[in-house]
Amino acid sequence: MLIRFGYELTFEYPQPTLTRCLLDAHAECAPRLCYESPLVASPPVPTTPFLDVFGNRGTSFVAPAGFLTLSRDCILESDGLPEPEDSEAQEVPLQDLPSEVFTFVAGSRYCETDILAGIAWSLFGTTPRGWKRVAAICDFVHRHMSFGYAHARATRTAAEAFTERVGVCRDFAHLAVTFCRCMNIPARYVNGFLPEIGVPPSGLPRDYNAWFEAYLAGRWHTFDARHDRPRIGRIAVARGRDATDVALVTSFGPHALRAFRVWTDEVDASVLDLLTRRSA
Repeated sequence: MLIRFGYELTFEYPQPTLTRCLLDAHAECAPRLCYESPLVASPPVPTTPFLDVFGNRGTSFVAPAGFLTLSRDCILESDGLPEPEDSEAQEVPLQDLPSEVFTFVAGSRYCETDILAGIAWSLFGTTPRGWKRVAAICDFVHRHMSFGYAHARATRTAAEAFTERVGVCRDFAHLAVTFCRCMNIPARYVNGFLPEIGVPPSGLPRDYNAWFEAYLAGRWHTFDARHDRPRIGRIAVARGRDATDVALVTSFGPHALRAFRVWTDEVDASVLDLLTRRSA
């Protein structure tokens, strides 16, 4: 199965501004990339690739004053199967966690474990440990909150999402991540592309999506409290403690987003052939 994904974003800057973006498929996706266009900036600006402390692939540049458009088009090969589930995966004792994983047990800016710990233990303290406990957290968050773009607020924390019971995918992810950490299960926030393959069309515009990963049985497993079901063709872009670490755009000065278009769709080999010929 081939999945075409990409973006076209237009920003307006009042002055030259250093900007760092996390927009492209994670480096782990490289073996499955069949096609990736160069990053196109209009007007052209010099860009510098980087890897951040979490291993996310980014681009840095100084945007000129005025309008700037960034775009990239890619095709990735997927096995076409839903994400695997391992209901027998067990938790790793805290004392046995690798140091780089232990980071994802602590609270963070949008994941206030200190506020939600008591609530988490009252809700999930008697659930079976391991995968089943994380699944119970996903089920609860999915039922507890209502999704809607009208509810989006960039500053909403997990505790606020729990109280307000509304939000977008990042809020579902933040609340689930926080509950996992409260239960001593490492969890990290993920941002990426999520095609609508094998599910009824939502009718919503394409966007970057947020989900999370929990560390069980010595490796990371994908969970999604917003959709609460395995999906096909998920493409990770960036991982971190919460949305602070994986912001699509971080500018060191003011900017405004003027246009936003994202695509993630299944395509056939003829599309790959066409894009490949165009780039030759």
